[in-house]
Amino acid sequence: MRLFRELGWFFWQERRAYGLGALFLVVIACINLLPPYWVGRTVDAIRSGTVTPAELARTSLAILAVAGVSYALRYGWRLYLFGSAYRLGMLLRNRLFARFVRLTPAFYQREQVGDLLAHVTNDVEALEAAAGEGVMTLVDAVSMGGLVVGMLFWLDGRLALVALLPMPAIAVLTKRLGDAMHERFERAQGAFSALSARVQEGIGGLRVLRALGQTDREVEAFRRAAEAAARENVEVAKIDALYYPVIFFFVGLSYFLTVAVGALFIVQGTLTLGTLTSFTMYLGHLIWPMLAFGYLFNIMERGSASYDRIRRLLTAEPAVADRPGADPRPPRGPIAIRIRRFAYPNAAVPALEAVFVDLPEGATLGVVGPVGAGKSTLLRLLVREYDVEDGEIAIGGRPLSAFTLSALRTAVVYVPQEPILFSATVRENIAFARPEAPFEAIVRAARLAELHDDIVRFPEGYETPIGERGVTLSGGQRQRLALARALLLDPEVLVIDDGLSAVDGRTEARILANLRAERRGRTTIIAAHRLSAVEAADRILVLIDGRVAELGDHASLMAAGGWYARTYRRQKQWAAMRETLKQAEGPSVGRREA
Repeated sequence: MRLFRELGWFFWQERRAYGLGALFLVVIACINLLPPYWVGRTVDAIRSGTVTPAELARTSLAILAVAGVSYALRYGWRLYLFGSAYRLGMLLRNRLFARFVRLTPAFYQREQVGDLLAHVTNDVEALEAAAGEGVMTLVDAVSMGGLVVGMLFWLDGRLALVALLPMPAIAVLTKRLGDAMHERFERAQGAFSALSARVQEGIGGLRVLRALGQTDREVEAFRRAAEAAARENVEVAKIDALYYPVIFFFVGLSYFLTVAVGALFIVQGTLTLGTLTSFTMYLGHLIWPMLAFGYLFNIMERGSASYDRIRRLLTAEPAVADRPGADPRPPRGPIAIRIRRFAYPNAAVPALEAVFVDLPEGATLGVVGPVGAGKSTLLRLLVREYDVEDGEIAIGGRPLSAFTLSALRTAVVYVPQEPILFSATVRENIAFARPEAPFEAIVRAARLAELHDDIVRFPEGYETPIGERGVTLSGGQRQRLALARALLLDPEVLVIDDGLSAVDGRTEARILANLRAERRGRTTIIAAHRLSAVEAADRILVLIDGRVAELGDHASLMAAGGWYARTYRRQKQWAAMRETLKQAEGPSVGRREA
């Protein structure tokens, strides 16, 4: 019953509901003791010839009254106990989701989304069952079982000892099967998590699977995951299937011993037929408590395994959190980057080393370099997705950790290369972080992101639903929508992580011109593979293998003739070649956004 101790805080919180539910169950157990006793007395009266029609009528009406009261009380305990169990489910789901949004990327590198969904669904449902059916079963089995055993000894102690002989075997069986159930149910939940993850990844990546012709392989992988989940659930079912037949065997053995020995006592004249009738009826009432303990161990072991999984999430701490005394005011001022060394958790090789950059307030910094150079890492550190253990990043002369995360993310807004959009309208997605924004401000942000002309061509304009993750939009439209969402906030520091990579060159140039005009006096940091995106930046940082290779403005870097100059000239040559080919093929052929 470890789980009941773990959930003690909730039972105390819902003590009134659980108290009333338990009271109703005990009252039901008490009044259900009456009919067998009345039937036994009636049998003896019939056998002795002393029964009257009036007594039979009174006994029948009394039994009907007990049934009616039991029905009403059963409604009551269901209302209280199951209602509380559903509140536990709601509370745990709320706590899990609140924890999910607080946890940092380091956590999500270890966990799969499908596994987290399994915690919120299957594991919470298992705990609801434990807090509802489990509590009901425990109270009912203990109260009914205890009262019935008391009645058995009150009727005939000798016969009660005979009838209860098989009970120790049931207790030993329950303990052993409970341990096996806990282990197997944990494995079954793990297999379900893997299956959920496979579904989530398969549906989320359906376009890629179709484009690469890998749908059959994914179907086969899903089949294997489904088979693994089925195998583990069959192992759980084996424990279920083993328990109940054994219980019924011992129940049958108890009946056999009772009837055999009871008949002997009747022959000897030490027991009446009515008493034996009542005794066997009470023994029938004892079947449910015996079965209930088996049902209880099943529910509790499932709930215990699920609670262990949920508790691991609820006690997980974010790698980045507010420091004591953190300033709730958004930071502003020049940015100083002083990173001596940064490595991702459990990574042997540092992602950044010896990165030292100063950026005046209101300036624009371009961050470029080959793939894997550390550009995105640097930008993620700027928004404090991770803390810099060896070094620091400061705004206005104060380290990022001096500010609350809420204040920091009010001042520093991050636009990723792969934007996350929601199943809502265009307007709702742009205004996601500022839902009270007037429509004119939303339109202005869309114009700055060069998205307005696209939006007005949509069937319902700004009220057009974009589907899950913006599936109805092109890659460039998704990126521009994410940029418009950030521009609506008008942050002190705008961080764009290759957020224009899917936009054609001409549109990109217009967007950058809009940013320069709109964001005068505010800081902008742009990481890009296309160097034209950072050409006009006040400072350009070139990262190679996580280190500063070059630092300066466009003119000085071109004069230095390093990686930046070579890459810039090569990209310009490719752009000129594409333009020449486009003109040769005709005006109808053009580059579409990805």
